[in-house]
Amino acid sequence: MRSRRSNCSVNDLTGVEESNWRRGFWSLIVTQFQGAFSDNALKTLVTFIALAAATGSAQRRAVVPVLGILFSLPFILFSMAGGHLADRFSKRSVTIGVKVFEVLLMLFTLGAFWFKNVPLAMAAVCGMGIHSAFFGPSKYGLLPELLPERKLSWGNGILELGTFTAIITGSAAGGLLYKIFKGRQECSALVFFALAGLGLICSFGLPKLPAANPTKKFRVNFLADLFRQIQEILRDRVLWLAMLGNCYFWFVGMLMLNNAVIFGMDTLQVDEVQTSYLQVALALGIGAGSVAAGYLSGGKIEPRLVPVGAIGLAIFSATLALPALTYRVVLMNLVVLGFFGGFFIVPVAALMQYRPAAGQKGAVLGAGNLLSFVGIALVSGVFWLLTSVAECSPRQIFLIGGILSASVTPFAVRLAMENFETSREAE
Repeated sequence: MRSRRSNCSVNDLTGVEESNWRRGFWSLIVTQFQGAFSDNALKTLVTFIALAAATGSAQRRAVVPVLGILFSLPFILFSMAGGHLADRFSKRSVTIGVKVFEVLLMLFTLGAFWFKNVPLAMAAVCGMGIHSAFFGPSKYGLLPELLPERKLSWGNGILELGTFTAIITGSAAGGLLYKIFKGRQECSALVFFALAGLGLICSFGLPKLPAANPTKKFRVNFLADLFRQIQEILRDRVLWLAMLGNCYFWFVGMLMLNNAVIFGMDTLQVDEVQTSYLQVALALGIGAGSVAAGYLSGGKIEPRLVPVGAIGLAIFSATLALPALTYRVVLMNLVVLGFFGGFFIVPVAALMQYRPAAGQKGAVLGAGNLLSFVGIALVSGVFWLLTSVAECSPRQIFLIGGILSASVTPFAVRLAMENFETSREAE
């Protein structure tokens, strides 16, 4: 584990030549966009299919949380295995293998839709979760191998923009596919099959890269592997703080995203379409803030943006607790809230990719992926406790989100200071 590394701008590439990184980078971006788009489109489509097939109110209430668990559980179970593969083999080979799996999974989905078998369709959603769990460490690990260090923050900004755009458009596409092909969803499966084929083709645009740690041994007990990896990460204070920041971002982001739905329907009393625009506003803000953070980093990793992001999250979360806000003001507020979220996550993600040693990047990113989805899984329980047990209103939950972000700010300042100190020592 590298515990002393400078964040100053350099011109050297770790994996590919200066003239070749663009093709590999944009191949990765398109491949990632396609995967995230298909993830969310399939999950949304199967949600509508399962809701239509439900025979009672109890079954309908169970659909969304069950699908959420089916999609999230693979990230907890397989992220460490994905991290091992990303270190043991070429990340290009892992990416291609994952896309081949997706093509086969879409054939399985075609069968599920053809026979109108809802449990099999839900299993396909779980399969996409497995696909993404194995792809995640290689996806993020490829960035420092493809990009010059001076472009790492910029690359993370583009990747986050693509991810959140894919989430938005994929979720919308799932509803559209349900409406267009209602009663003949095998046509939707053919669309997903074609998209998986496109993702596979794009993955071949990645440059051939050597394995970072070809002798690495696989550990069956992923919890023991996670514990060992956390012990390694703890040796690097900056990396550990970045890992915690990543978990916090996904936790508070999902809490705000879930709360936006209830806020729109119960507090603002708008319809489903206008409520979905609230989620879109938050996601677009995160994407825009991610790109801005990448450019403002000025050719280096810039952890000083993290406290700025935390302060912005605190202020604009708390602002949503104010009474008598109009729908338009709430939309604008959510965009700005998401914008500061982008400021927060881009340098955090870049540090997680940059600081580990080459042979440990996959394992570190796999651990980060697992921990972030533990945070996401906790959101459902926390949200239930706040709404059902504590009987908090949506405004109060936004205020709680603001307080949480304010409490995180000192840790964000420490992350920036720790990175500055270790950078000076490295010099």
